Amino acid sequence: MTGLNGLHKPVLVLNTSYEPINVCAARRALILILKGVATAEEEHAFFIRSGRRSFRLPSVIRLLEYRRIPHQTRALSRKNILLRDRFTCQYCLKTMPSSELTLDHVIPRSRRGESTWENLVTCCHPCNNRKGNRTPEEAGMKLHRPPRPFSLHTSRHLMRLLGHGDAQWRKYLFY
Repeated sequence: MTGLNGLHKPVLVLNTSYEPINVCAARRALILILKGVATAEEEHAFFIRSGRRSFRLPSVIRLLEYRRIPHQTRALSRKNILLRDRFTCQYCLKTMPSSELTLDHVIPRSRRGESTWENLVTCCHPCNNRKGNRTPEEAGMKLHRPPRPFSLHTSRHLMRLLGHGDAQWRKYLFY
Protein backbone atom coordinates (compact mmCIF):
# COMPACT_ATOMS: atom_id res chain seq x y z
CA MET A 1 0.00 0.00 0.00
CA THR A 2 1.48 3.29 -1.05
CA GLY A 3 0.18 6.72 -1.83
CA LEU A 4 -2.88 8.53 -0.62
CA ASN A 5 -4.85 5.47 0.56
CA GLY A 6 -2.24 4.77 3.24
CA LEU A 7 -2.57 8.31 4.61
CA HIS A 8 -6.04 7.48 5.96
CA LYS A 9 -4.97 4.39 7.94
CA PRO A 10 -5.52 4.73 11.70
CA VAL A 11 -2.44 5.29 13.86
CA LEU A 12 -2.38 4.78 17.63
CA VAL A 13 -1.05 7.82 19.54
CA LEU A 14 0.75 7.24 22.84
CA ASN A 15 1.74 9.76 25.48
CA THR A 16 5.42 9.81 26.52
CA SER A 17 4.40 7.35 29.25
CA TYR A 18 3.27 4.88 26.54
CA GLU A 19 -0.35 5.39 27.61
CA PRO A 20 -2.71 5.23 24.60
CA ILE A 21 -4.45 8.60 24.29
CA ASN A 22 -5.86 8.85 20.78
CA VAL A 23 -6.14 7.52 17.26
CA CYS A 24 -5.32 9.73 14.29
CA ALA A 25 -4.90 9.32 10.53
CA ALA A 26 -1.45 8.36 9.21
CA ARG A 27 -1.25 11.77 7.50
CA ARG A 28 -1.53 13.56 10.86
CA ALA A 29 0.95 11.13 12.43
CA LEU A 30 3.52 11.86 9.70
CA ILE A 31 3.09 15.61 10.25
CA LEU A 32 3.68 15.16 14.01
CA ILE A 33 6.83 13.11 13.29
CA LEU A 34 8.15 15.64 10.74
CA LYS A 35 7.55 18.51 13.20
CA GLY A 36 9.56 16.66 15.85
CA VAL A 37 6.57 16.34 18.17
CA ALA A 38 6.37 12.53 17.97
CA THR A 39 8.42 9.49 17.06
CA ALA A 40 7.32 6.29 15.33
CA GLU A 41 7.25 3.33 17.74
CA GLU A 42 5.87 0.84 15.20
CA GLU A 43 5.82 1.05 11.41
CA HIS A 44 4.10 -0.76 8.56
CA ALA A 45 6.08 -2.41 5.78
CA PHE A 46 4.74 0.04 3.19
CA PHE A 47 6.03 3.48 2.29
CA ILE A 48 4.68 6.94 1.56
CA ARG A 49 6.74 8.66 -1.09
CA SER A 50 7.15 12.35 -1.85
CA GLY A 51 9.21 13.93 -4.61
CA ARG A 52 12.37 13.83 -2.50
CA ARG A 53 11.79 11.41 0.36
CA SER A 54 10.20 8.17 1.29
CA PHE A 55 8.72 7.36 4.72
CA ARG A 56 7.56 4.14 6.29
CA LEU A 57 3.93 4.44 7.25
CA PRO A 58 3.63 4.63 11.06
CA SER A 59 1.30 2.31 12.94
CA VAL A 60 2.01 3.61 16.48
CA ILE A 61 3.54 6.98 17.41
CA ARG A 62 4.64 8.34 20.79
CA LEU A 63 4.59 12.01 21.74
CA LEU A 64 7.98 13.35 22.85
CA GLU A 65 6.54 15.68 25.49
CA TYR A 66 4.03 14.55 28.09
CA ARG A 67 0.53 15.86 27.45
CA ARG A 68 -1.84 16.13 30.37
CA ILE A 69 -5.11 14.81 29.07
CA PRO A 70 -8.08 16.51 30.72
CA HIS A 71 -11.41 14.76 31.09
CA GLN A 72 -12.10 14.02 27.45
CA THR A 73 -15.37 14.84 25.84
CA ARG A 74 -16.17 14.11 22.25
CA ALA A 75 -18.22 16.34 20.04
CA LEU A 76 -21.75 15.13 19.53
CA SER A 77 -21.79 14.09 15.88
CA ARG A 78 -23.25 11.41 13.65
CA LYS A 79 -19.81 9.85 13.23
CA ASN A 80 -19.21 9.64 16.99
CA ILE A 81 -22.67 8.14 17.67
CA LEU A 82 -22.02 5.52 14.96
CA LEU A 83 -18.62 4.76 16.51
CA ARG A 84 -20.06 4.51 20.02
CA ASP A 85 -22.77 2.11 18.82
CA ARG A 86 -20.30 0.19 16.61
CA PHE A 87 -22.29 0.78 13.42
CA THR A 88 -25.04 -1.45 14.84
CA CYS A 89 -28.77 -0.75 14.94
CA GLN A 90 -29.64 -0.56 18.62
CA TYR A 91 -33.04 -2.17 18.00
CA CYS A 92 -32.42 -5.15 15.65
CA LEU A 93 -28.64 -5.46 16.30
CA LYS A 94 -27.72 -5.58 12.61
CA THR A 95 -24.29 -4.13 11.80
CA MET A 96 -24.29 -2.10 8.59
CA PRO A 97 -22.29 0.49 6.67
CA SER A 98 -22.87 4.07 7.84
CA SER A 99 -24.79 4.87 4.63
CA GLU A 100 -27.50 2.38 5.67
CA LEU A 101 -27.89 3.77 9.19
CA THR A 102 -29.70 6.74 10.66
CA LEU A 103 -29.74 8.37 14.08
CA ASP A 104 -32.87 7.89 16.15
CA HIS A 105 -34.07 10.12 18.95
CA VAL A 106 -35.18 7.67 21.67
CA ILE A 107 -37.58 10.31 22.95
CA PRO A 108 -38.81 11.89 19.68
CA ARG A 109 -37.96 15.51 19.02
CA SER A 110 -41.66 16.26 18.65
CA ARG A 111 -41.96 15.36 22.34
CA ARG A 112 -39.12 17.64 23.34
CA GLY A 113 -36.49 14.91 23.04
CA GLU A 114 -33.12 16.59 22.71
CA SER A 115 -30.16 15.83 20.49
CA THR A 116 -27.87 14.57 23.25
CA TRP A 117 -25.59 11.57 23.81
CA GLU A 118 -28.26 10.11 26.11
CA ASN A 119 -31.10 10.41 23.57
CA LEU A 120 -29.49 9.44 20.24
CA VAL A 121 -28.85 5.89 19.01
CA THR A 122 -27.77 4.28 15.77
CA CYS A 123 -30.76 2.84 13.93
CA CYS A 124 -31.37 1.14 10.57
CA HIS A 125 -33.98 2.63 8.22
CA PRO A 126 -36.58 -0.16 8.71
CA CYS A 127 -36.42 0.09 12.51
CA ASN A 128 -36.53 3.90 12.38
CA ASN A 129 -39.63 3.77 10.14
CA ARG A 130 -41.26 1.17 12.41
CA LYS A 131 -40.59 3.24 15.54
CA GLY A 132 -41.78 6.43 13.91
CA ASN A 133 -42.79 9.23 16.25
CA ARG A 134 -43.09 6.99 19.31
CA THR A 135 -40.93 5.89 22.21
CA PRO A 136 -39.44 2.38 21.95
CA GLU A 137 -41.98 1.12 24.53
CA GLU A 138 -44.93 2.55 22.58
CA ALA A 139 -43.61 0.95 19.37
CA GLY A 140 -43.09 -2.41 21.10
CA MET A 141 -39.34 -2.24 20.45
CA LYS A 142 -36.51 -2.97 22.84
CA LEU A 143 -33.44 -0.77 22.96
CA HIS A 144 -30.40 -3.10 23.11
CA ARG A 145 -28.23 -0.71 25.16
CA PRO A 146 -29.21 2.57 26.76
CA PRO A 147 -27.32 5.43 25.09
CA ARG A 148 -24.44 6.88 27.10
CA PRO A 149 -22.05 9.77 26.62
CA PHE A 150 -18.74 9.10 24.94
CA SER A 151 -16.39 8.44 27.88
CA LEU A 152 -12.73 7.59 28.38
CA HIS A 153 -13.83 3.95 28.75
CA THR A 154 -15.66 4.13 25.38
CA SER A 155 -12.62 5.73 23.76
CA ARG A 156 -10.27 3.01 25.07
CA HIS A 157 -12.71 0.32 23.98
CA LEU A 158 -12.76 1.75 20.44
CA MET A 159 -8.96 1.81 20.39
CA ARG A 160 -8.99 -1.90 21.28
CA LEU A 161 -11.53 -2.63 18.54
CA LEU A 162 -9.40 -0.79 15.99
CA GLY A 163 -6.34 -2.57 17.36
CA HIS A 164 -7.74 -5.95 16.35
CA GLY A 165 -6.93 -4.96 12.77
CA ASP A 166 -3.33 -4.03 13.59
CA ALA A 167 -1.31 -6.52 15.64
CA GLN A 168 1.33 -3.85 16.38
CA TRP A 169 -1.15 -1.98 18.62
CA ARG A 170 -1.90 -4.88 20.96
CA LYS A 171 1.03 -4.53 23.32
CA TYR A 172 0.03 -0.91 24.01
CA LEU A 173 -3.69 -1.52 24.59
CA PHE A 174 -3.65 -3.95 27.53
CA TYR A 175 -5.93 -6.68 26.21
